[in-house]
Amino acid sequence: MRLLITNDDGIESEGLHVLAHHLAAAGHDVVVVAPDRNYSGSGAALGDLRPDAPLDVRRVRLDALPGADAWALAGPPAMCVVASTLGAFGAAPDLVVSGINAGLNTGRAVLHSGTVGAALTAQNFGLSGLSVSVDRSEVWHWDTAAALAVELLDLIAAGPARSVLNLNVPALRRDQVRGVRWAHLAPFGAVRATMSNRSDTEIQFELTPSDYHPSEDTDQGAVNAGWAAVSTLVGIAEAWPPEADQPDRTPAFEARVTPGAPLHPVHQVPDASGEHWLRRPRTGEPPAGR
Repeated sequence: MRLLITNDDGIESEGLHVLAHHLAAAGHDVVVVAPDRNYSGSGAALGDLRPDAPLDVRRVRLDALPGADAWALAGPPAMCVVASTLGAFGAAPDLVVSGINAGLNTGRAVLHSGTVGAALTAQNFGLSGLSVSVDRSEVWHWDTAAALAVELLDLIAAGPARSVLNLNVPALRRDQVRGVRWAHLAPFGAVRATMSNRSDTEIQFELTPSDYHPSEDTDQGAVNAGWAAVSTLVGIAEAWPPEADQPDRTPAFEARVTPGAPLHPVHQVPDASGEHWLRRPRTGEPPAGR
């Protein structure tokens, strides 16, 4: 399987190198395309794309993977995915693996993660993706996270098209991890952003412990209890009431919001946090930008 390996910590990140080494050792065709600097918190941003300002790119050598195709791109991780799917670095990948992030990506804050954003960008381009993060500690357990990523590849490769898994790994040796659990997104992650200083010329933020203790069926709670947590994610989704999915109908008037119905004053915006049918981009449509 041809794998694109990227991250948001940059091409020099040890986590990226360890991940690429493990995936190549497992027999996969690996190409590394990562940002030339730290792009943490970039989400699925593509950066400033202009026809008169090409993006710088340079070939790099990874000591952990000598002879491998590896590139540093002057853009965020989502741009690395877009460029790769469009053929900038050879044949398009079969699957995108993003990480290993230095720190967990748990809870609803995954919306802002460049690591997760790369995997969701792959989904938007018709591919499946795996984002991988490991908890902070005095000793980084990159090998644990990389080993678990290798173990999950067959599962995601055999899954539906455009699947995305978000893997969060505790700061433990592989033999100390209690196992892998499916998990909801926690309401909060391990840390939260707080404003530590505000002046007329600058605003300073800090990441502080959230002091929140979620249940073990959430990603953060599972990691706290020594489990690796896997969550399924969807990047672009529509929120419709369950009765509203009628793609073959074009009603003149519907009291409820229905795809194909003209907007009417009685309509209300559906509650995206309530029960609804979650739709990914239809697989029959061509991938975006192709």
